[in-house]
Amino acid sequence: MTKVDRKKPNAAFQNGVPLLLVLKLLSRNEMYGYEIVKSIQKASNDVLSFAEGAIYPVLHLLEKDGFITSREQSINGRTRLYYSLTESGLKRLSELETEWARVSRGVSLALQWEPQS
Repeated sequence: MTKVDRKKPNAAFQNGVPLLLVLKLLSRNEMYGYEIVKSIQKASNDVLSFAEGAIYPVLHLLEKDGFITSREQSINGRTRLYYSLTESGLKRLSELETEWARVSRGVSLALQWEPQS
């Protein structure tokens, strides 16, 4: 049986999933908040759905930490904030992808586990 690293077992579940998804989307393309919400929903075949109100705190945290930047653009009289990934955001994405793979592996092992009598 494969051993699983037990370091920070709940970090990916507590706040890593939204961070991972937002960084991954922004690694592909500059996007605005509502576009991120809809892209997550579409990419997951409607399995994952975040309210706009849940995504904006994630975006603000990522920007504060220097992982993303934002710029304003006026479209049809409406101002949108477009977000893009920074170099440190790309590094953080790589770390989160590694952590997600570790946690996913642990969940898979737990689901397959058969206790011995």
